[in-house]
This record gives sequence, C-alpha cells and structure tokens, in this order.
Amino acid sequence: MASRSSDKDGDSVHTASEVPLTPRTSSPDRRCSSSDTSKSTHSLTRRISSLESRRPSSPLIDIKPIEFGVLSAKKEPIQPSVLRRTYTPDDYFRKFEPRLYSLDSNSDDVDFLTDEEILSKYQLGMLHFSTQYDLLHNHLTVRVIEARDLPPPISHDGSRQDMAHSNPYVKICLLPDQKNSKQTGVKRKTQKPVFEERYTFEIPFLEAQRRTLLLTVVDFDKFSRHCVIGKVSVPLCEVDLVKGGHWWKALIPSSQNEVELGELLLSLNYLPSAGRLNVDVIRAKQLLQTDVSQGSDPFVKIQLVHGLKLVKTKKTSFLRGTIDPFYNESFSFKVPQEELENASLVFTVFGHNMKSSNDFIGRIVIGQYSSGPSESNHWRRMLNTHRTAVEQWHSLRSRAECDRVSPASLEVT
Repeated sequence: MASRSSDKDGDSVHTASEVPLTPRTSSPDRRCSSSDTSKSTHSLTRRISSLESRRPSSPLIDIKPIEFGVLSAKKEPIQPSVLRRTYTPDDYFRKFEPRLYSLDSNSDDVDFLTDEEILSKYQLGMLHFSTQYDLLHNHLTVRVIEARDLPPPISHDGSRQDMAHSNPYVKICLLPDQKNSKQTGVKRKTQKPVFEERYTFEIPFLEAQRRTLLLTVVDFDKFSRHCVIGKVSVPLCEVDLVKGGHWWKALIPSSQNEVELGELLLSLNYLPSAGRLNVDVIRAKQLLQTDVSQGSDPFVKIQLVHGLKLVKTKKTSFLRGTIDPFYNESFSFKVPQEELENASLVFTVFGHNMKSSNDFIGRIVIGQYSSGPSESNHWRRMLNTHRTAVEQWHSLRSRAECDRVSPASLEVT
C-alpha cells in the first residue's frame, strides 16, 4: 500500500511537470483521456530508466568464428592451405643472372672506369672520333679521325704472315640497327692509323637521341676471318648532338671476336606449269672485304643440287671495288614439280681475284638441305606461294658452318 501511494504521488508530480495544464472547463471525457496518456508516458519513462541503470558500462559482444563447409551432420572447420612450389636444383640456379657475376670485359664495370684505367687494363689502344647533327638536313655526321697504340695482331690458326703490324679499319653503326653500318678504308701495316673519313646517317633528331653509336676497330686479314680489336660505344642521349664534339676513347674488348660476313637479298619464284625455278640475285651489303686496297670485287655463284648431285652452275657479274653491290640479275633453272622437294640452291659469294683463286666471302643453302632456319623459312614460303616472287635477306655463313649442317654444301666448290 505504501509503494502504491508513492507511485501515485510520483505520478502526480511527473504529470504536473510534464503534461500541460488543461482548463477546468474541459469536458470529463477529455480529462480522462489526458490522465491515461500521462500515466502511460510515465510508465514508459520509468522502464527506460530502469534498463539504463542495469546496462553495463561497455557492451559485451559474443561472436562465434565463421565456419565454411558443406551442410552435413558433422561440421568441420576448413582451414586455408598454403600453396607451395617444389623447387628443383635447376630452378634454384635459374634465378641467378649470370651477367651479374660474369668477369666478362663487357660488363657494366667499365662504365665506372676512366679512359686511362680502361687503357691500362685492356691495352687495346684509343680511338679519336667526332659527332655533329645537322638540324637543317636531318642527318648525323660521324667523323672517324685516327687511332693509336693498337695491339699487334693475333693469329689463331697460324695463317697470319705479318705478326708485327695490323691492317685496321673501323665499322660504324647506330645501335640497335647493325644492318645499316658504314666502314672506313683499310690502313695497311700500322698500329696508329689515320682515317679522316666522314659518314652520314639519315635519321630524325629525336630518333638519333635514342641510339647508341658503336665504333668497332677490326684487323683485316686476307687469309682468314677478320679479327675484332676492340670497340667504343657512346649513348647519343649523353652528348650534345647539335653542338657536336670530338673525343679520345679507350677501346674495350668485344664479345664478337669476328666480323659478320655480310648479307644477301634474294628472290625466289616457282612456276609449276612450266617447271621453272626462278632466282633473282638483287643485292648484297656489308660484305667482308677481301682486298686491302680497294674493298672487294664480289660476285655470286648459284648452284642447283638435286639430292646430293650437282646439276647446274650459274654466276653473276662481278662489281669492282665495293662491299655493297647491286646486281638485279635473274636466273632460271629447269626443275620438274616432282623433283622440287629434293632440290637445293647453294649461293656462294666470292671476291674476284685476277692473280689467284677467288676469295671466299660467305655461303648459304636454300632448299632440301637448308643451312639454317632463315633459309628453310624462305624455301617454305616459296612453296606455299607459287607464281609469286618471295624476297628475303640472308646472313652469309662460313664454309665450315654450311658443310657441317648441309650435305648439299659438300657437293659444290
């Protein structure tokens, strides 16, 4: 009874403070409705206050771990598995980059050496050259001036007659393009040659800045492959091309001990109805120089081999004093269609020599016994496109290399 009276007193106090007073003249029904609303509001307020007094200072959250799996009678938690690759010893060593641990002279350590240190380390001599870009005509001029302190020649097969003097010349190219290279004349029997020769490269200025000038000093040897003495490479982005300049640079060893033999541009065409195999010898470039004084007098010999039997031999005219000859000469061979798959064409480039036997420059074989993938590809393209001429450049190979891979090369001279 005491609690009820206190509740009533509490209700009357809350009503007096929270509920607005109504006029005494209001109707009895409205007074009853107002009294009921006040009571319900007070009751709700008390319940909220009671809950807040019992609420802990920080909420307690009970979260169960999430389990993944197929619904079944027995649930098993699935743990993620770590995928591990099994490495073999070969895989382990394949991660190494050999060039980082190589003691090769072409490694990047030469970039941190001065020219004096390079000269003292390798003793290959020095090269004097200059560059200048002409913005008006959009070409780069490279001037090869001279070299000094070149080492004496080295003969690996004992064929060298003069072991005291070199016959040096310089090849110039703009990397990565090594096909369109230039070459100075050969200076006979000297270790300090003076060249004083200029060469121009038609190239846009922005493209020239992305190239690297490569100068390779080569020792001419009439009786064997020419030997590379050393090289100098200059990234053109590091020099002022418009202002120009000239430098003495120490030569460093080259990974390429022998120079390329040159390239040959050929066109092949087969006419099944006539049974004719047509060959066009178009041109050659950067052929190995065979004469120390006037370049070469190159010509091309074309020989048809059926199986392992030499059938026919033809040759182009020879062009005097050049290593970049233009021939544009056509030849035709009678080859029935049923014999075409057993045919091989042997192309040999010689330097014409009036006093002795002709000087061998390079060779390739195209056909059944091709001397390499490039030659096989050219023959296959011709077989797939009858009546259509197929052109392709080929890099010349040595006689020994062709004899080793092509039986047809052994059947010709």
